[in-house]
Amino acid sequence: MAEQLSPDEKFQLITRNLQEVLGEEKLKQVLQERELKVYWGTATTGKPHVAYFVPMSKIADFLKAGCEVTILFADLHAYLDNMKAPWELLELRVQYYEQVIKAMLESIKVPLEKLKFVKGTDYQLSREYTLDVYRLSSMVTEHDAKKAGAEVVKQVEHPLLSGLLYPALQALDEEYLKVDAQFGGVDQRKIFTLAEKYLPSLGYAKRAHLMNPMVPGLTGTKMSSSEEESKIDLLDSKEEVKKKLKKAFCEPGNIQNNGVLSFVKYVVFPLCGEFCIKRDSKWGGDKVYTVFEEVEKDFSGEKIHPGDLKASVEAALNQLLEPIRKKFESPELRKLTNTAYPNPSKTKSAAKGAKAGGGGGGAGEDDELVPSRLDIRVGKVVSVEKHPDANSLYLEKIDVGEAEPRTVVSGLVAYISQEDLQDRMVLVLCNLKPQKMRGIESQAMLLCASVEGEPRRVEPLDPPEGSSPGERVFVDGYETGKPDDRLNPKKKVWEKVQADLKISEECVAQWRDKHLMTKLGQITCKTLKGGNIS
Repeated sequence: MAEQLSPDEKFQLITRNLQEVLGEEKLKQVLQERELKVYWGTATTGKPHVAYFVPMSKIADFLKAGCEVTILFADLHAYLDNMKAPWELLELRVQYYEQVIKAMLESIKVPLEKLKFVKGTDYQLSREYTLDVYRLSSMVTEHDAKKAGAEVVKQVEHPLLSGLLYPALQALDEEYLKVDAQFGGVDQRKIFTLAEKYLPSLGYAKRAHLMNPMVPGLTGTKMSSSEEESKIDLLDSKEEVKKKLKKAFCEPGNIQNNGVLSFVKYVVFPLCGEFCIKRDSKWGGDKVYTVFEEVEKDFSGEKIHPGDLKASVEAALNQLLEPIRKKFESPELRKLTNTAYPNPSKTKSAAKGAKAGGGGGGAGEDDELVPSRLDIRVGKVVSVEKHPDANSLYLEKIDVGEAEPRTVVSGLVAYISQEDLQDRMVLVLCNLKPQKMRGIESQAMLLCASVEGEPRRVEPLDPPEGSSPGERVFVDGYETGKPDDRLNPKKKVWEKVQADLKISEECVAQWRDKHLMTKLGQITCKTLKGGNIS
C-alpha cells in the first residue's frame, strides 16, 4: 500500500488523529526523499492497559505509510522513574511487555516482521551513551530537567536525581536509535521540547515529534496503570470488562472527558473504519457509523444511550482482547505474568508472617500503605507572621482542636499574603515528626495544592464550608483506619502516599482518584486543576 501513496498522502496518514506535531516541514522534507524512521518508547512499569491500543493504532498507520518503526522497551527509564520497576524485576517486565505488546499488534493485524524491537539497556549502558549523558547533564539545568519530566515522571516532594535524568536519556534515545521522529503522548511534550533544545548542543540533529492526545480513563481522568478504577487491563476477563465499563463515567449527552467515547474515536475507527451501536429494535435497532463525528453528534444529542454505547464498546473491546487472553493462557506466559507482577497482598502477607515468626512484635502493618495512616485535620490559622530568620517562611499558630495551637513553619511567603492566611480554615498534617526550620520547631505541615511552571503557583487546600478546627480529614473508602501516632520518617509513609495525592479537573483533592473528605463534604482548592498536593 505504501508504494501507492504520495508523500502528501503518507503525511496525512502519519499525522491523522494526532493532537500536535512539532517539525511538520522536516517530516514533509524526509517523505519527499525516503521513508520516515520513527520510534515509540514505553517504560516497562505497570501492566499495559487498553489505552495502549491508541499508540498501537498509530503504529499501524505508520507502517501503512511505509515508515520504519522501532519500539523501545525502556527498562532503564522504568527504574529511573522513582523505581516504579524494581531492579530485580526489570528483565521480567521487559519480557512481559514484549509479549503483550506483540500480542496487541497481532490482535490488530500488524505484521511484526516490519517492526524493530529494542531494549533500552542494550545500548544505554554503553561507553558512548554514558559519556553523552554526562555531556548533557553539564548543559541541562535542574529547572529544565524537572520541568521536562513534570507530566511523565512521578512527582514527589523530594525528587530523586534519577527522575531528573529521565528526560535527558529520552532525548538521547532519538540519536542512538537513528530516527527522524519520536512518537508519544502529548504529556511528553516538555521532554520533546527539551530534546529539541539540547540535542543540537551536542552536535546532533533536531528531530520531529508526533503527539497523541491523552485518552481519558473510565473515571474521566487520564487512564493510568497505577489507578485500578481508571483502566481495563489487557488480560481482564469478559466479566471484568463488563463490570468496569458499567461503572465508567459516561453521562448522557456529555462528550467531555468521556473515556468510552474516546476509545471509539482513537481505537475503533482507525482500526475498523466503522462502529456499530447494538440496541433493541424498539430503540431503533442496530446502527452502523462510518465516521466518528456522527457517533459524537448522536451521543451529544442523546440519540445514543450511554448503556448502548457501553455495550457496543464492550463487544468491540472483547474482540480485540480475546486473542491476547488466549495467548496468555499458556503456562509459560501465566508464570511470566505472576513473576513480573507478584501479587502485592501475597507479598505483604509473607512479609508479615516473616516478621511475626522472627519476633517482630506485631509490626507487620508498618509497611501497609493506606491514606488513613495520615493524621490530617482541619485547622484555623489564628496568627501568622514572618519567620524572624528567613524571609521566605511564615511562622503560624494553627488551631487543630487541641488545648493549644500548633506552631507551623511554611514556605508560603512568595505565594500568599499574611492577610489571606490570617483566620483562614486550612488542612494540616499533624503526625509528621516535628522538625526545626531555621531554629524554630514546626509541629505540623500546612497542606497546599501546587502547579509547577513559571511562575510556580500554590494555594492552601480548603475544607468544606462550616468546618471546625480538629475535624478529621479522610479518603473516601478509608474512613475507619486509625492514623499512626507519629509517621516513621525512615519508612517514608508520607512521601509514598503523597505521590498519589492530586487535584482533579474539578479542583477536588484526591488520592488515587478517591476524594479527600470531611463529614461535611469534599476538600477542594480554588483554581489549580491537575495540581500536586504537598
